[in-house]
Amino acid sequence: MNDVGVNLEREKMQSRPVVLTIAGFDPSSGAGITADLKVFAAHHFYGVSAITALTVQSTLEVRRTEPVSPEILDETLACLAEDVRIEGVKIGMLATAGNVTTVARFLDRSGIARERVVLDPVIRSSSGRELLDRDGVEALRRDLLPRVGWVTPNIGELALLVSRPGLVMAAVPEAAAELQSNHRESNHLEPDGRGLNLVVTGGDAKPPNDFLRTADGAEHWFAGEWIETTATHGTGCTFSSALLAALVEGRTDVDAVRAAKTYVERAMRAAYRVGKGKGPLHHLYELESGFRGEPSF
Repeated sequence: MNDVGVNLEREKMQSRPVVLTIAGFDPSSGAGITADLKVFAAHHFYGVSAITALTVQSTLEVRRTEPVSPEILDETLACLAEDVRIEGVKIGMLATAGNVTTVARFLDRSGIARERVVLDPVIRSSSGRELLDRDGVEALRRDLLPRVGWVTPNIGELALLVSRPGLVMAAVPEAAAELQSNHRESNHLEPDGRGLNLVVTGGDAKPPNDFLRTADGAEHWFAGEWIETTATHGTGCTFSSALLAALVEGRTDVDAVRAAKTYVERAMRAAYRVGKGKGPLHHLYELESGFRGEPSF
């Protein structure tokens, strides 16, 4: 085979989109890097990853976190970008202000469209352990929000981002508008300038409705159904990764959120028991042809 044939064959082999997750490592594989990679595989994308922190955790709790240095994170991101074309980025746990700034610098030089960058602002674990300190939260507001197209906080994370303790679901639209307004003002943007698409996930609420406020200010509620299951570990990570996959597929904002929500619900229903606590979703449920959408426990 001549050089032209070799290059064509190589391009054919590399035709599957490559997407990147920047997040922490969860040994139980319910959340973080390993969950994201399963979501990408389920959507027929090739996932690459940059680890921001090691954690000691299981389905029961997060016991300890050990951040990766900004230097290692920066080298990892540069190494990947030199090798593959990255079509989209999901950002999860960053652990330190230094890692937040490192990711912001990477996005600046990456050339990746903001509309294909999804930030899941992981600030605390469900068990209450702090996963990003105050300086990190400030760096996230200042350095990272201006460089992403989507942010997917739960109601507690939104409360921290807009400094509204005790935020309730009824006040979510107002708080979401406030976050977008703060983003525009701090970055000196016109009202119709580069805004954030913001999805507030309501997985802990009854009913578990999600709220979307688009970059142009349109508001949409997505009704959810409460699922009786202990397989709730990593639902936020899973949603944001599935949202990125839908965006890379070319779906519109509303369709992308709906597709991500549907994927999470189906993965919860298909879950099988792992561990003694809050177990993982079944991210690769479509591999099992017998799945009919009913909880297995």
